[in-house]
Amino acid sequence: MTGLLIKDNEVIAGESAKKASTKVATVKHALFYEDDEKEAIIKALKKYKPESILILGTSDGMVKKIAENLGLPEIIETTYINDVATEQEMETARRIRVTEGKHVIPVPTFQIKKDFSGYLLDPLQIFKSKGKGQKPYISEKSIIRPTFSYMGNFTISDLVFRQILEYLAVNTKAIHKILKARVDNYGEGVRLYIEVTIVYGYNVVDGLKNFKEKAKKEIEKLTAMNVVELEVVAKNIYVPEKEEKEN
Repeated sequence: MTGLLIKDNEVIAGESAKKASTKVATVKHALFYEDDEKEAIIKALKKYKPESILILGTSDGMVKKIAENLGLPEIIETTYINDVATEQEMETARRIRVTEGKHVIPVPTFQIKKDFSGYLLDPLQIFKSKGKGQKPYISEKSIIRPTFSYMGNFTISDLVFRQILEYLAVNTKAIHKILKARVDNYGEGVRLYIEVTIVYGYNVVDGLKNFKEKAKKEIEKLTAMNVVELEVVAKNIYVPEKEEKEN
């Protein structure tokens, strides 16, 4: 159960049900029970106008309920798990689900980072069949654990964030260096407060804005953590000419 609308391996609407704090909330989310959750998916369907839709569910009733809640046409074909997977594969999946709380969703790793802040685990290479008589191909998936069943903590040292920021500062002409970086880690992501030295001659507002956008993008890309808040403050000005004369 994901609560996501996926097109060509890209999440185009919805928010993962795996972020819910309880199983009841997860089920409601996956069924698009709330009006605002329905509207986001329906709007995307109208925009992309798909010729067909594959609904993934754990039962006939669940699939039918999703179709009803989203106002979709009557289901014309049903494919059960035993039609596409062997008994051994299903048993392995069940064992991993029960013992490790892991689940596989059909989206590449980079696509789910923002949906599973702090809950992204190792990529999994899965062989999938294209059809009878054809060779299987490898499709990269991402194993995740729902919030309510997560048995450990996914933590990243504050030093990692600082090193990323310092690297970005070196490659940003308007920023001379990072003076201070504070990281507050919350369940939904991280909040960052950064103090920098601006290079004299550059527009302070534009320089801070560009650095902020670059920092948010790279941190989310490299750490799989949401950046829910990022504040960048100019605390000093670096004047290259002046420093060269003093040396």
